[in-house]
Amino acid sequence: MSLRRTLTLTTLAALTLATASVQAQTTAHNGGRLRALIAQKQAAAAPAVLAAGVQRIADVPYGADPAQRMDVYVPTSPTTGTNSLVASAVRAPVIFMVHGGGWRHGDKAMGRVVQEKVNRWVPKGFILISINYRMLPDAPVAVQERDVQAALMAAQQRAGTWGGDPSRFILMGHSAGAHLVALLNARAPQALREGAWPWLGTVSLDSAMMNVPARMRAPHLPLYDDAFGTDPAYWVAMSPFHQWTAGAPPMQMVCSTQRADDPCQQSDAMARHVRNQGGRAEVLPQDLDHGEINAQLGLDSDYTRAVEAFMGSLDAEVARRLQ
Repeated sequence: MSLRRTLTLTTLAALTLATASVQAQTTAHNGGRLRALIAQKQAAAAPAVLAAGVQRIADVPYGADPAQRMDVYVPTSPTTGTNSLVASAVRAPVIFMVHGGGWRHGDKAMGRVVQEKVNRWVPKGFILISINYRMLPDAPVAVQERDVQAALMAAQQRAGTWGGDPSRFILMGHSAGAHLVALLNARAPQALREGAWPWLGTVSLDSAMMNVPARMRAPHLPLYDDAFGTDPAYWVAMSPFHQWTAGAPPMQMVCSTQRADDPCQQSDAMARHVRNQGGRAEVLPQDLDHGEINAQLGLDSDYTRAVEAFMGSLDAEVARRLQ
């Protein structure tokens, strides 16, 4: 078993078996580094630890496939501990989160995906929905985007049952999920024609694939070949830059300044492209690595407050609850 494959496994049992196999073939010098990397992977895959007053409604289906599930995080009554919503959750704004993982891995319940976001925003009277979706190799990126739209529409239709407001959704995604929400956002008018409610805006957390053809024609990671293949027409169809349509909601693109592949360059180009066509887009560079962009959003930091400033600019009620 290769080290690369070992480090992509997400369950503790699989990690334990893989660690034993690799460590048996690793020198003592490399063993310490390997153990550190595996410990980091285990921490990243750990489930969220929720604050008091937050309830998770797990595995709500939005399709027939077992991967088509979402978790809903709601404020709960401090007296009952049930899912009876407190007054602040009535007509609550909804943050709709899409995990990353190279279009192939990841899970909606991982702590790095939801923990800090849930624990900051749900007590303020927000609902957070985190989704799973079908992934490679079974589902190409085009199908993944359709799953994200299907989950969004199902969540909007059911939002009222959880105390949410279907007209106050904010889309958010990290890495591959950032690409998927950016692509859906770019094609928002089409989604509305197909039955989605308008959403307020989108926060894209560190995608390097705003312009898919540009990335694929330059030196790039092998995972992009797995996701986007060799057909230039498919690159264009999966590219938020090329699919952006007038009327798309505002978007904030957070990008890591530490990455060698420079996602901020793509984000800057995307923002200029949107603005030149009359839309709204902004870029938020951060001196954080790719994983920290996701895991640290929700901590008490200037980074979190900058994202909240964008969110609050979208809607007065969102701004009020963020105070």
